[in-house]
Amino acid sequence: MAKYDLFVIGTGLAGQDVAGACAEAGWDVGIADARPFGGTCPLRGCDPKKVLVHAAHVADQARRLDGYGLESNPRIDWDDLMAFKRTFTEPVPDGVEENFAEAGIDYFHQPARFTGARTLDVGETAVEAEHVLIATGAEPVTLGIEGEEHFTYSDDFLELEALPERLVFVGGGYVSMEFAHLAARAGAEKVTVLETTDRILQNFEAGAVEAVAAATDALGVDIRTGRQVEAIEADSAGFAVIAKEKTGEAESYRADAVVHGAGRVPALGALDLDAAGIERTEDGRLVLDENLRSASNAAVYAAGDAAQQGPPLTPVAHLDGRAVEKALLEDGEPPRYEGTPTVVFTTPRLASVGFTEAAARKQGFDLDVKSGDASGFYTARHRRQEHAFYKVIAEAGSGRIVGAHLAYPNAHEAINVFAQAVRHGLAVNDLKASVYAYPSAGSDVQAMLP
Repeated sequence: MAKYDLFVIGTGLAGQDVAGACAEAGWDVGIADARPFGGTCPLRGCDPKKVLVHAAHVADQARRLDGYGLESNPRIDWDDLMAFKRTFTEPVPDGVEENFAEAGIDYFHQPARFTGARTLDVGETAVEAEHVLIATGAEPVTLGIEGEEHFTYSDDFLELEALPERLVFVGGGYVSMEFAHLAARAGAEKVTVLETTDRILQNFEAGAVEAVAAATDALGVDIRTGRQVEAIEADSAGFAVIAKEKTGEAESYRADAVVHGAGRVPALGALDLDAAGIERTEDGRLVLDENLRSASNAAVYAAGDAAQQGPPLTPVAHLDGRAVEKALLEDGEPPRYEGTPTVVFTTPRLASVGFTEAAARKQGFDLDVKSGDASGFYTARHRRQEHAFYKVIAEAGSGRIVGAHLAYPNAHEAINVFAQAVRHGLAVNDLKASVYAYPSAGSDVQAMLP
């Protein structure tokens, strides 16, 4: 039996961070992953997605300026774009493996499952560890519909050899919206988004979502809300997605690919958690203490999407990894998620941090709120971005910024200023006192302040 001070399940960013820190501290560390080493973000998530989305964004900007100083109308070459994307993803697994080898970490390209409180089977190898970190990431939620096997998942979409002419996205969250914008700009003939609730991007500020929805409609993407997908039927002409309206009337949407964008859950099913006595909630989430330690098995920790304590974002995986490092090697310091920004890479980009206005009022805050149309900002006008919005939320009296919600070209940059304000308790006057370059995301921030 192989024995370790720490064994990590999953080679994503949280797993790499903790494994590396403990190995540097002199621990015997092992790590396993049945999938290519590297995890979701660099292989099948943020990084490859942004390569594709950036090309679509550049094409969009050029088209908006056609007749306004530019004459070209660029076309996205899907083959060339995917080849470029692979220059980012293909080196990752070998690079991660080399890092493990240099750090003296034993690595296994096999699945791991618990056989006891501190024991595992890793492929054919029996392992005993003083501590185990679950960092297995997330996987698409099972919808339980007929024909579910016909879904194209986000991993698959990022590896498509050719762009389907007709695409239906199930779910109106950030994955569906980003890919829908990409597909439409890359030349898909028909793009449809089916959302169960009354609007897309449910967790974001309504005004910002309205700006994105208007831009999406102008792009030619068909958003259908209040649609419950019942089945996916395959035939010689592709797929038929059967959905019901709130009235109960059934509709059929034709597609060459049906993309799952209906949410993700922690990837825990293959771990045999019961064998280790690891407690879960009724909906399957791990029960963890403030230091991300299992409430029922003191040897086990979790981090990142598998822990599901903070939002499912790459920076949160790093926060969780650092918290587990401190719990194992120091006195412990729980992760702080406040001030963590989220960005949806549509056009316009949608960015959010802190409370929405409704959530802040529900918490009992007295508020000063400033919101408006951001299309008149110079940074939006020179891009000819017609659909734009901002809302900044501050506590009345103190001026402390508690939320910001942006939908405009510089949203992904400006949100970082507001994220610092939310995280560190800065007030409106603190940001007004700063000097920013003009025109820039920083000068936009000053124009948004209450």
